[in-house]
Amino acid sequence: MRSRFQRVLALSFVLLSLSFSGTAPVQPQELYGSYQSRGADGTVLSILMTDDYFSLTSYHPEQRKFNYTWGGPFTFTEGNLRILVEFDTFQKEAVGNEVTASVQLVKEGLEFNGTAFKRIDDGKGDLAGCWRITGRMQNGSMVPIPKRARKTLKLLSGSRFQWMAINTETGEFSGTGGGRYTFKDGKYTEYIEFFSRDSSRVGASLSFDGRVENGVWNHSGKSSKGDPIAEVWSREKQ
Repeated sequence: MRSRFQRVLALSFVLLSLSFSGTAPVQPQELYGSYQSRGADGTVLSILMTDDYFSLTSYHPEQRKFNYTWGGPFTFTEGNLRILVEFDTFQKEAVGNEVTASVQLVKEGLEFNGTAFKRIDDGKGDLAGCWRITGRMQNGSMVPIPKRARKTLKLLSGSRFQWMAINTETGEFSGTGGGRYTFKDGKYTEYIEFFSRDSSRVGASLSFDGRVENGVWNHSGKSSKGDPIAEVWSREKQ
């Protein structure tokens, strides 16, 4: 007959094995990062998730063709991603509605509504997050841009970016662009892979001086048109 100590020890091993065999629920932060799926025709589907904000974009980099983009703030519970749509170039009537998608993390990345996406990065970096422009230099002075329905956001994962100019009240969409970026030694560089306003900008790179202090990103350089710019971006709180 086993001693009381042996019985307690055996029970402890059983409980320990049960605790390791169970699957802990996925937290929203575990989804953060960038993901891509590429079709047989070369079309890219790109997902960015950071700071509880989501975007999905379709484009063809070789053809310099932008197809569509949509997204907004999200919550995640029990395998369901619930997205409050803030922009949708396919149908602006969707703005203000909630969309639910099934999401499952897999070895190579994730499955979004049954479509496999490969993880590009884990969403970590000095600039990773959802940013809103809150100031712009005009006539030598930094002019504040208050929070309102019409806004310009920039999503950055660890290596990918997308900006979008939107109006959450009217559903109007003014433009978007994105691709890959680097940020090192105070130099922020964008490598453009899609641009809804001007496809000729695809393949170009833009470099800016940048620094982040107290959650504020100071950004200066020249725009895609060659005009000097100085901007302030702040983290968008969901």
